[in-house]
Amino acid sequence: MTKSAKGTVEQPGKNVKQKSGLNRVLLDLSVNEFVRQLEYKSRWYGRELIKVNPAYTSQTCSNCGYVAKENRKSQSEFSCARCGHSENADYNAAKNILGRGLSCYREC
Repeated sequence: MTKSAKGTVEQPGKNVKQKSGLNRVLLDLSVNEFVRQLEYKSRWYGRELIKVNPAYTSQTCSNCGYVAKENRKSQSEFSCARCGHSENADYNAAKNILGRGLSCYREC
């Protein structure tokens, strides 16, 4: 349903701007529904859901905390320019998100 409407050079798409807006709304709704379900299920099972801002978690070193665009070598590789820590970029970002969530939990 959210497939691009751009088309090709030979057969350009129609109503591309409108389709783009519709795609954005549909994808936003699905994320909002997922978060709503998580909140509902968390309350149901007596758990607490902590929302964490994921900004810069893929560029932050989970070892020393150094933030730089250069830390993210590729889509899958993370290597800190300061301390040399390297690992899978997704694992590194997940550790940062977990750390932010735990620090928020302790402060709240």
